[in-house]
Amino acid sequence: MVPSRPHRVAVLALDGVYPFELGIPARVLGAADDRYEVVVCSCDGGPVATNAGFTVVPEHGSEALASADTVIVTPIETPRLTRELPEGVADALARIRPGTRVASICSGGFILAAAGLLDGRTATTHWESAALFRRWYPHLRLDEGVLFVEDGDVLTSAGAASGVDLCLHLIRTDHGAALANRAARRCVVAPYREGGQAQYIERPVPDDPAASTSATRQWALQRLAERLTVDQMAQHAHMSTRTFVRRFHAETGLPPGQWLTSQRLAHARHLLESTDLTVDQIASEIGFATAASLRQHFNAELGVPPLAYRRTFQTTRPMQPSA
Repeated sequence: MVPSRPHRVAVLALDGVYPFELGIPARVLGAADDRYEVVVCSCDGGPVATNAGFTVVPEHGSEALASADTVIVTPIETPRLTRELPEGVADALARIRPGTRVASICSGGFILAAAGLLDGRTATTHWESAALFRRWYPHLRLDEGVLFVEDGDVLTSAGAASGVDLCLHLIRTDHGAALANRAARRCVVAPYREGGQAQYIERPVPDDPAASTSATRQWALQRLAERLTVDQMAQHAHMSTRTFVRRFHAETGLPPGQWLTSQRLAHARHLLESTDLTVDQIASEIGFATAASLRQHFNAELGVPPLAYRRTFQTTRPMQPSA
């Protein structure tokens, strides 16, 4: 059911903001079939200097934060970061209503930390800023190795493009995978990268493109129902298993087996949301030996059993309870 009004998202811009990250929420959430109304605001409604040599003039002041369903704090360049909140920011953030979902992109997490909004929670930020974050806020739990963290109604993400992953996650959470995938296609980005994926891959582009594991990954995605082994994948890539595992990890940030499991679970989520297949049928479709194995992996990654996930996110007719 389409909501009676769009979900209102207020994006807070501060002096030193990165223009790319500032534009992510409007671009990604704006591709979600008019489900979101995205507005940009500054603390006082005045112009904001970017770190790219030009100034932006938001249409709103901090009053936008008071009426928002979600608030997203965008990053500022590191030299402008301070341990205490910049002038006017505390008063602006105080206007956020209790229960409002709050998120940050990259160094925007420093703003949430300084405001006390991350107390008692786990957060992430750009890996290059992790040491500074730990030094300033040693009482907070930081996981700098992931793309984003969702801890209750507060979400934090890593640098730059992880803001895209964060916004797609918001769409998926609010409206299911079908709409998130549609928005991703419109933005020409990957529809799903799990929050726990490594944010820093040491060698994302191989020295020799011909030696990339990309073709084998595509080959494996077309055969998720089969009991693929790492040796089979290495043989397809015309590499020794040892070389294949090393190159695969360098390009994806994950070992081949873990990557396969992640892809199978992503497909399981899609089938749970968009079909009435039973858990046993889905397990067979995606290459798990048994439904019990699928349930075990699904619970480990998402914290809920498959049918509970389906009840929350299914976009087709409701399914009758089954095994």
